[in-house]
Amino acid sequence: MSRMLSLRVILTTMVLATCGLSQAQTPAGVDSLENVVKSSNLPDSVRLDALTRLSDLYQFVDFARSVEYSEEAIALAANTDLPLHKIKAYRNAALLYTISGDYSSALRYDNLALELDMIVKDSVGIAKEYNAIGNDYYDLGEYDDAYFYFTQSHRMASATRDTLRMLIALHNVGRVFKELGQFEQALDHLQLSKKLSETQNDQEGIPYGLYEIGDVLLRKHEYDSALATLREALALVRKLHVDIIEPKVLSTMATAYLQQNDYKNALAFYDSAYALHQKTTNRYGMAEANLGRGIVLTKEGNFEKALEKFEASLSVARTLNARVLEIKAFNQLSVLWEQEGDFKKALYYYKQYKQLEDTLFSQETQGKLLRDQIRFETESRDTQIAALSQLQVLQHGELKKQEFVRNILVVVMALSAILLVTVYRSGQRRRKINTLLLQHQDDMEKRSEELERLNQVKDKFFSIISHDLRSPINALAGLLDLIDKGAIEPAEMHKHTQELKVRFNHTRTLLNNLLDWTLLQMDKLSLQAARINLRKIVDENIQLLISVQNKQIDMINHVPTDAIGYADSNTINLVIRNLMMNAIKFTNDGGKVIIDAKSQPSEWLFSVKDNGVGMKPEVLNMLFDKTAPYTTRGTANEKGTGLGLILCKEFIEKNGGRIWVESEEGQGSTFFFTVPKAD
Repeated sequence: MSRMLSLRVILTTMVLATCGLSQAQTPAGVDSLENVVKSSNLPDSVRLDALTRLSDLYQFVDFARSVEYSEEAIALAANTDLPLHKIKAYRNAALLYTISGDYSSALRYDNLALELDMIVKDSVGIAKEYNAIGNDYYDLGEYDDAYFYFTQSHRMASATRDTLRMLIALHNVGRVFKELGQFEQALDHLQLSKKLSETQNDQEGIPYGLYEIGDVLLRKHEYDSALATLREALALVRKLHVDIIEPKVLSTMATAYLQQNDYKNALAFYDSAYALHQKTTNRYGMAEANLGRGIVLTKEGNFEKALEKFEASLSVARTLNARVLEIKAFNQLSVLWEQEGDFKKALYYYKQYKQLEDTLFSQETQGKLLRDQIRFETESRDTQIAALSQLQVLQHGELKKQEFVRNILVVVMALSAILLVTVYRSGQRRRKINTLLLQHQDDMEKRSEELERLNQVKDKFFSIISHDLRSPINALAGLLDLIDKGAIEPAEMHKHTQELKVRFNHTRTLLNNLLDWTLLQMDKLSLQAARINLRKIVDENIQLLISVQNKQIDMINHVPTDAIGYADSNTINLVIRNLMMNAIKFTNDGGKVIIDAKSQPSEWLFSVKDNGVGMKPEVLNMLFDKTAPYTTRGTANEKGTGLGLILCKEFIEKNGGRIWVESEEGQGSTFFFTVPKAD
């Protein structure tokens, strides 16, 4: 659970403690607030505040009722123009979804709150929402995005000198390093934020720090130190009533006992964590506890019950888009089936595990995090240097002032004369130096821009290769391992080789696109315009794609036989093939792809239409942006890099044409482009 959750959870806990509530009691002040909600004569702003307050009061007393009041507040907020009250309602809804383990929904409402904070220009609110959004991405396993928002929160807090929020952001950055396996950096950030909590009298922050430090020590296999730190955290959690992280502490202690083969204590602590998550209907927490229970049951040889726990955990992970939990579930299912001797199922789950792990911890993600990390640390260092420089300037000024007072009567005239001569001479030299510097700066900027562009081409090229070549190689390695063990029957070889064929065809297409794109970026690709038969190109690509794709999709060529264009044959062929592959990728089995061309006065209007999943309006504006290629998985979990459509746009434009797309979510998409007619 996130560090303090932007103080929302702590505020709720303090309210409950002040009122002396237990689960069997009704929160104080509820009757008057419910009367406000029922009244139709009061302004919407008053009713909104009452609904949000009621939801807060019921969070740890009657969670279902808390959700009901939150949903009513959201419905009322949607029909009002009250940004400050909407922000409260959205934040409350995001917190409830976080407590219940639905981090995707929490992210949606935190983003809505952030948009309104930006509209009203609330810098403190923006810093809070950056932290909350970072926590949502962290819980979803999107660590690069989490790191970005945590550092943004730190920057906003630094600008407003909000020390408490700065240390919270520092703590959360440490949590990201923990998940990435950078344990020493994680400990540096977590121990520093814990010390700051102690000096700032941030009592609730101390158990958060102890819990995360204990988790890092556990991952370093320092079990005794980890358990001692976690016990100290648990004692403080219960003393300060920081109830929201208690199940996380219990679950981590269970993992420590499990790794020491103390199955009795491990199962007991997992059961306690599950019971606490159950009170707030936290599906993620319950699934995580079930995963731990399944591991214990596997160790004890109870494979049937272990399988039940793992499959239940995997189902929840997929529902909540919790990719880290999904990775763990795939891994445990692979281990379980391997111990059972079913190597076919073990291989299936192992491939799922490796594919998702490669996606989550890709080279590109690691590189982005490294760049953000360097930027964040540099900014922090610059802040310190600026503070020291300011102090040095003040000290130097004071010394000069004292010296001036002591010597003013003796040296004032001499200094004035020297100063005049120096200023004149330095002015002459400075003008010459400035002219040279400006010329040098212009040269350096031009060279820097060229080097940066080439460096970006190189980085993109190698990051995509290092990431996307892993999948077929891993699949081949797994298949060879099973063949070596004699676990694959000869009858199954055809199926596995077909799967490898599809993967390597995808990789070949990727490499061709990358090489063409790189040549294009470096202005090394020359185009030779000539007469081309568009229908023939479509026919050839249909035959090619039928042989390499596994979906049952009907591809129909409506291009007229007299459709003769005047353009470079190779690039137009690549454009048509990429658009057809894109249509297949986002069309379900049994779907249809229609390729057509209409005659225009001076050009052919070419179209590739599918009846697939379609796209949202906001996605359409991102498809052809070469600064940030957009990609998502296909209907059969096909991967992509986002380069295909960028190549299409640049090739069509270099051939004197235009390209665009029309789409409606759930109704399919149609890509259009124009090709000059042949004379």
